This record gives sequence, structure tokens and C-alpha cells, in this order.
Amino acid sequence: MNEQRERARRLRDAHGRTFAAEAGITLRDKPAPLWQLLVLSLLLSTRIRSEQAVASARELFSAGWRTPRRLRDSTWQQRVDALGRGGYRRYDESTATRLDEAAAVLMTRWRGDLRRLRDEADGKAAGIAKLLQEFDGIGPTGARIFLREVQQVWPQVHPFADDLVLDGARAAGLPDDVEELAALVDRDEFAGLAAALVRVARDPDLLREC
Repeated sequence: MNEQRERARRLRDAHGRTFAAEAGITLRDKPAPLWQLLVLSLLLSTRIRSEQAVASARELFSAGWRTPRRLRDSTWQQRVDALGRGGYRRYDESTATRLDEAAAVLMTRWRGDLRRLRDEADGKAAGIAKLLQEFDGIGPTGARIFLREVQQVWPQVHPFADDLVLDGARAAGLPDDVEELAALVDRDEFAGLAAALVRVARDPDLLREC
């Protein structure tokens, strides 16, 4: 167990930066950062490099659209241009529309606050994932991304690890049981470990560095 704890620590330290952190989101249990994580999850759901999705999210936030209301005040062309600056070119037009629709749904159904969505699902990961997929552009992949990252500030869904995280855990010689895996690190470190294991699942050569 001590050896596994040390390996988990090394992986987290080397590769555990979350997508939210990369996108400049200071994740808190507040409406604005939760909206920003939803936007990022939507962008990451498309078949495009994660670096481009993260860069495009940063462009949207730099433009000031850090809340659903502010995004709805933007024009479709402004959103297309921001996505293009981030390198999100193949899907910029459709995604510009989906972002506006997501903001409208969030404001109408949950009054702009994803905590209301969480409460509607009784804080259960499966229910949250199902409701998240009511946003056009958020499918199972986007819902899993959201849950992996939001567990930092939503203890109701901790510990959460999807198949990709567990694939990385097996490759790294760590437990593929969610509870056992989470026990290797402090609660507030598990999202970082999950991020590292996703990277390992996609590129096992990263294990050579740890």
C-alpha cells in the first residue's frame, strides 16, 4: 500500500493538473465556476485535441463570458471568432450555437445554477450525468469529464472514477476499485490523480517518468 501511495503521489505531482486548472478556472461550489466547467466539458466532448478545447475555453472566458447570462449577451459571430482563436475551427459554428442553447437551458431550468441540477439528482453521480446530457453537446463523455473534475468541490460525488481513469490505474499498477484508489490520496487530491490516470490511459509512456 505504501508503494502504491507513493506511485499515486508521483503521478499526481507529474501529470495531475486538471482540465479546469489548465483552462484558468478557479473551481468552487459557486454558479460562475460551475458554468465554466460545463462550458469546458462541452468543448472537450467534441473529437478535437484537448489542448484546443482548453485554449478555446480560455478565449471564451477572456472575452468575459464567465456566466450564462454574459454568454447570452454575446453574438453568435463573436463566439465563433473566440472559438477560432482557440483553434476550435472544425466545430466552431455548431458549438457557438450549442453554447448559447446551454446557457438558455441552464438559466431557464436551473436559474443559472448547476447546484440546483445537482440537488435535483439528489447529489448522485448517475443522476447528475443524466441531467447533464440534457444540454445539447454534452454526452456521456462530457458528463464523465464534468464529474471527474467537479468532485473537487462536490463531495456528494466523490470518489468518482470512470472507465478511463480505471484503465490508467491498471496500467500504473494501482487499484481499479474506486474506493481503494481514492484511499491512496487525500480527498481534495483525487481529482488530480484522476486527471493523471486519464493521461496515463491515453499515453502509457508517461509511466516512465514516474
